[in-house]
Amino acid sequence: MRKTVTTIVFCLAALVILTGCAGKVRSPSYYTLNLPAPPDSPAAGNAHATLSIHEFRAPAYLRQGSIAYKTSPEQIGFYAYRRWAMDPRDFVTNAILESLRGSGAFARVEPYDGSRDADYVLSGRLEKLEELDYQGSVKVQVAISAEMTSIATGAIVWSNAVSEIGNVDKREVPAVVSEMNRTMQRAIEKLVTALSAGWTAGSIGTQNPK
Repeated sequence: MRKTVTTIVFCLAALVILTGCAGKVRSPSYYTLNLPAPPDSPAAGNAHATLSIHEFRAPAYLRQGSIAYKTSPEQIGFYAYRRWAMDPRDFVTNAILESLRGSGAFARVEPYDGSRDADYVLSGRLEKLEELDYQGSVKVQVAISAEMTSIATGAIVWSNAVSEIGNVDKREVPAVVSEMNRTMQRAIEKLVTALSAGWTAGSIGTQNPK
């Protein structure tokens, strides 16, 4: 009987300890970038070419879901409980697609579906999306590269790469994500403006500006 009572007491004590530990389990926080909606597409006018947007690629460390930071140019770390709610590749692809639709440079801009029902296809890579936490300050860096290929010839008719750095006011993740949002917006605007301006000026297709 005494052994049974001892066993029950031990089990109850273990249950209390486990319950207390479970109450301290930390859940991850999720973040997303939120760019303003692009303006409504202007009238097509002289725009006749159609464009497909291929899903942008990214380094493996940006596909893990955790927000990345660098404590030196060579060392990458990850926030254990701070994660992206959306794959950054999907975000960049959709944002560039909507921005190009709003530019009016092309008659139609659609996601790439593997078909040849477009004149050109734009592909690219999210090179960097990270916090820079060294040299006495906190910054963020966003870098994107892209190229446009002619479906008819397979030739690359345009390519460009942009990189933007923003300063973070507070050493906390929400402030870092907010600055990533602003820096991402500048990078995408720069990339889309370069493509739209080159296309409107007629330089794309005859040369490969950088």
